[in-house]
Amino acid sequence: MRSYVISHYGGVDGLRLRETDAAPAPATGQVLVRLRAASLNFRDLIILAGGYQQLCKPDLVPCSDGAGEVVAVGEGVQRVCVGDHVALTFHPHWIAGERPLGRTILGRGGSVDGTLSEYASVSEEELVKVPAHLSFEEAATLPCAALTAWSALCAQGVLLPGQRVLVQGSGGVSVFALQLAMLFGAEVVALSSSAERLEHLRLLGADHLIDYRVHEDWHRQVLDCTEGEGVDVTVEVGGGETIERSVQSTRIGGRISVVGLLSGSPALSEGFFYRGLSVNTIGVGSREQFEQMNRAIALHRLKPVIDRVFSFEQVPEAFTHLKQRKHVGKVVIRID
Repeated sequence: MRSYVISHYGGVDGLRLRETDAAPAPATGQVLVRLRAASLNFRDLIILAGGYQQLCKPDLVPCSDGAGEVVAVGEGVQRVCVGDHVALTFHPHWIAGERPLGRTILGRGGSVDGTLSEYASVSEEELVKVPAHLSFEEAATLPCAALTAWSALCAQGVLLPGQRVLVQGSGGVSVFALQLAMLFGAEVVALSSSAERLEHLRLLGADHLIDYRVHEDWHRQVLDCTEGEGVDVTVEVGGGETIERSVQSTRIGGRISVVGLLSGSPALSEGFFYRGLSVNTIGVGSREQFEQMNRAIALHRLKPVIDRVFSFEQVPEAFTHLKQRKHVGKVVIRID
C-alpha cells in the first residue's frame, strides 16, 4: 500500500512516498475504502509548512478530501456495503448538531491521517455515500470545500431565492459557493483578479463581476450592483485585508461567513456594529450537513469545477500548482 507522509515540515519537500504492507482487514464497525481520488485545499499547504505542527499526528498522511469505493466491511457494519462509492467526512466525530470541541480539532489530514493513500480504514460513521452522477475525482472535491460553502450559505441562517451573495475569488470554496447559491435561486456577485477567471465565473452563472485589482475599493461596486443595499450573505475568504470591505458590502442586518484567513485574522471595525451584522466562523460541517448537501447536488446534478487532475506520482507538482493560486475550482489527485 502506498501513502504520502510528511517526513518533515517546511513545504512540499517534506512529502515522502511510503510503501507498507497491504491494508489489514477491517475490525468490527470498520470499513476499508480503496481511495480513488483526493483533492487539495489551502489548509493542506499550511499544514505542510508547519502551521499546525503541534496539533498534527506524527508521520501524518496529509489531505482532508477523498473518495473511493468500499472494498471490505467489518462485523456489524450497516451504513455501507461493498461496492458503494463514498467520501470520507472532514470531521470524523461530528455527526450532527454543534461541532464537538477538543476532538481531532484539525480534522482529517491534520489530527488524523488524511487521504493521500491507496487505502483508508475508518469507522462506518465517517463515510457518506456520494451522488451517483459524480466521478471519483468530482466526489473527492466535496468533503471540505463544498461543505464549507454549503455551511457558509445556509448553516447559520436561511438563504432565500432572490437574496444576494458575495463570493471572493475563484478557489474551491468560492466556486462552490457560487454554484450552490444558484441552486437556492440567489443573485451572485463575484470578485476575482483577472479577466480570464472572471469569465469562468460568468459562465458558471455569476450575475455581477468585479475585478478587485482594478477596483481596490470593490465594496463600492458591490453596492452599485445591489441598488445601494449590499448583499445578504458574504462568503469571506480573505481575512484581515478584506474584512472591512466585506462589512461595507453586506446589507444592514446581513451575514458574513468567515471561511478563510488568507491574509491573517480579521479585526472588526465600528462599521460592523453600526450595520448590525452577524459573523459566523465556518468549521466545514457535520456528516448530517454533508448528506443534506449531497441530496441537493444529486437533485440538481451539480458538477464540481475541477481545474486540473494530477496523477498520484505528481502530488508535489499538484501542491505547487495550488500554491500559485491561478486555478479555478479544485485541484485533484487521481489515485490509480
